[in-house]
Amino acid sequence: MSRKAPTAEGESEIDITEVLARIPHRYPFLLVDRCEEYRPNQSIVGIKCVTVNEPFFQGHFPGYPVMPGVLIVEALAQTGAVLMSKSLDVDVGGKAIFFMSVDNGRFRAPVRPGDVLRLRVEVLRARGDVFKFRGKAVVGDKVAAECEFAAMVVET
Repeated sequence: MSRKAPTAEGESEIDITEVLARIPHRYPFLLVDRCEEYRPNQSIVGIKCVTVNEPFFQGHFPGYPVMPGVLIVEALAQTGAVLMSKSLDVDVGGKAIFFMSVDNGRFRAPVRPGDVLRLRVEVLRARGDVFKFRGKAVVGDKVAAECEFAAMVVET
């Protein structure tokens, strides 16, 4: 697999090792496998490869597995947290990024095992340690979900 060239601001790709270093989520709640198209303080695309082995598929729904919409929104939020953490160079040893709000959530198409979920997140506003985002989760050319959300850096 070829990698994209670095942007003028630095690397545009963020692998799983860096995702794990930037946000505290772990299995089974880590919902971002890698990120690409990182533009500091502007935008990022998270990638989630959805597999039938995800623990939520056991009960959602047997016989016709569908990724829960709230977990798609959480995946968008985790992608936004990676963007914030890298843009602000957050010291994850003493700080965390918390989800503050979600607005205008819409669910458009189901996400199923085998799908590659592209989590497009763009910054609408940033003031200090608070960011407001617009997120769109896409499978192929279909929008699965979209929303606006906010997050902030807090001392732990």
